[in-house]
Amino acid sequence: MSGDQSPPGEGPMPRAAAFPETPDICGAYPRLAEDQIARLAEHGQRRSTAPDDVLIREGERCETFFVVLSGTVAVVEDYGTPEEHLLRVHGPGRFIGELGLLHGQVAFYTAVAREPGEVLVVSLDRLRHLVSQDPSIGDVVLRACLGRRALLVGQGAGFRIIGSRYSPDTRRLREFAIRNRLPHRWIDLETDEEAEDLLRRFGVGPEETPLVIWRDTTLLRNPSNAELARLIGLPQLPAGIRHGDVLIVGSGPGGLAAAVYAASEGLSTTVVEAMAAGGQAGTSSRIENLLGFPAGISGAELTERAVLQADKFGARISIPVEATALHHKDEDHYVVAFADGSEIAARAVVLATGARYRRLQVPGIERLEGTSVHYSATVYEAQQCRTDPVAVVGGGNSAGQAVLFLAGYAPKVHLLVRGPSLEAHMSRYLVDQVERHPQVEVMLHTEVTEVIGREVLEELDVVDNRTGGHRRLAAGGLFVFTGADPHTEWLADSIALDSRGFVLTGPEAQEACAHPEVWDGRGRSCMTLETSLPGIFAVGDVRSGSVKRVASAAGEGAMAIHFAHRHLGHSAAPGTTGTPAAAGGSDVSARLRHKESAWLA
Repeated sequence: MSGDQSPPGEGPMPRAAAFPETPDICGAYPRLAEDQIARLAEHGQRRSTAPDDVLIREGERCETFFVVLSGTVAVVEDYGTPEEHLLRVHGPGRFIGELGLLHGQVAFYTAVAREPGEVLVVSLDRLRHLVSQDPSIGDVVLRACLGRRALLVGQGAGFRIIGSRYSPDTRRLREFAIRNRLPHRWIDLETDEEAEDLLRRFGVGPEETPLVIWRDTTLLRNPSNAELARLIGLPQLPAGIRHGDVLIVGSGPGGLAAAVYAASEGLSTTVVEAMAAGGQAGTSSRIENLLGFPAGISGAELTERAVLQADKFGARISIPVEATALHHKDEDHYVVAFADGSEIAARAVVLATGARYRRLQVPGIERLEGTSVHYSATVYEAQQCRTDPVAVVGGGNSAGQAVLFLAGYAPKVHLLVRGPSLEAHMSRYLVDQVERHPQVEVMLHTEVTEVIGREVLEELDVVDNRTGGHRRLAAGGLFVFTGADPHTEWLADSIALDSRGFVLTGPEAQEACAHPEVWDGRGRSCMTLETSLPGIFAVGDVRSGSVKRVASAAGEGAMAIHFAHRHLGHSAAPGTTGTPAAAGGSDVSARLRHKESAWLA
């Protein structure tokens, strides 16, 4: 447990006496330097505080960033209720807020002044500007906010999910909460005595679970992911039919890079995501081979930086929005339809839906998925693995990163690889670290044949695929990083896919085009990242033949916008008419021409 999870005065909050400041053992509570506070003061106002002044209230949107100048501010869960619980105390030089502050989510805590003092008040818009423009402030704030979100999760703050470990809807809600890094606590209907008490208190039966409960005032019965997102304040699409220049479906590194470049170049840009920003990369504990990050960066931090960057330039990102169909609207627009019945029309579409790890198909695994069997390795899952050995299945970079991350929590990590070596699919730098780590055992030629455990994982039955010999491994958690399948079921009737369902692009796509006449009269062939439909592009893991790396996905996202500019240059921009440039006309949108960067010329 991190040092700050047991702060001085933890528990019901006393009302008198000064509060000792929570020590910054884990780096989540930095003290701003005087020059940083001075720069923030240029964009804010000073405000006096009295004891019990509420600065941020749990369950309400927070639009303000507070820096403590004097006095102390307590961060409290369930403020004003019998369950009131002190989480931490901040003194002069520290700021109040965590990840939800940057995204306009509702607060998961109450911040209340405990003694007379003064705070600096900065609007959320100004804070976002400073975070993106001033690296010395941005780095401190962003890393602290990410760390605080992780601590809130570890402390069991936020809403509660009550449901059975055997319920698919319980697993769905937990996965959505985990992938979006939402503070919550799962109460297992099968084993937790608190579940029965809560059901009686709210007058509901087990058949109505899963439930989402927050502050004992809000109860949702088996909510959809979208309903949970609305409760927390995740960004939603505005009502009505929307039109724009570029629609990006998916928000992994490729989609976010496309959003940053499209929005920064003046294109009206919307990003839709079915699960969580960051894609598979967002679940990575540490990415060490990404250019510009010599010390590595977590997938969560990379994602949050990219989301802030896209937001700064005006891209709209909405979660969760599941695309279900793609079709032509007219000569210059495509329409993407969504599961909730809404639609978006765009002049260019970038497909960045990525791929998902394949479920491991072995006896006994299904009932433990979401409890002891996981398809990502983040702090949420790792915190369950402090006492028991765990196993990781896979031989690629994701598996290697997961092994090293989990070794910081679990006493022992078994890496199960069905092939003869790690070098075939894992980067050399990871191979070296994995093989040298004292808590890691690499087991080659090994496959899982059975998952054993009634309520939680207890053992794995594994086989040596050379000799056929079986053995049992004690394990409290199983992490699966095997091959991936693309998110392209909704595209099968629209664009050309390869035999595995990945999106074809470039000359291969044009050759496989079911309606080659769509290219007639365009004066060009299919561009490198373009699909079998003009103006539809694919980037990242969803694209056939792509390099499965974060850097290459981000590069493809940037390139796709360059190609989108070329495509848009062959048709009139919104509000203009005339001869297409391809036919010799000169009325290509000036806005599009001057926004196209010189290096893309």
